[in-house]
Amino acid sequence: MKTKKPLFQMLKFTLFSISAGLVQVISFTLLNELLHVSYWIAYLVALLLSIIWNFTLNRRFTFKSAANVPVAMAKILGFYAVFTPLSTYLGEVVERGGVNEYIVLIVTMLLNFVLEFLFCKFVVYKNKEDTL
Repeated sequence: MKTKKPLFQMLKFTLFSISAGLVQVISFTLLNELLHVSYWIAYLVALLLSIIWNFTLNRRFTFKSAANVPVAMAKILGFYAVFTPLSTYLGEVVERGGVNEYIVLIVTMLLNFVLEFLFCKFVVYKNKEDTL
């Protein structure tokens, strides 16, 4: 049973990340298409909404962690303090270079998915899983 736990955990993280991705894509699309805000504003707002959604679901259901919520969220915010400026800047550069903004968004979201799982697993919830 112990060998199946990481697989189930990855599956749950993937499903919750897909739902967070939907939150991000829908909010990005609304901001981009209806309000016509610049790429970086639409991206940042959509990213923040998806972070809150993903953090809440994964803490409770994927990692089942009773870890101090403000500390765990501070760690996630630390991750995003690095990831967000880099992805925002590089996304803006690539988008201005002619790459479709939705392709940039999808590539950024995939990179975010992999890096955030690893960060949560080995930093945020290390030794604090299954404590609920």
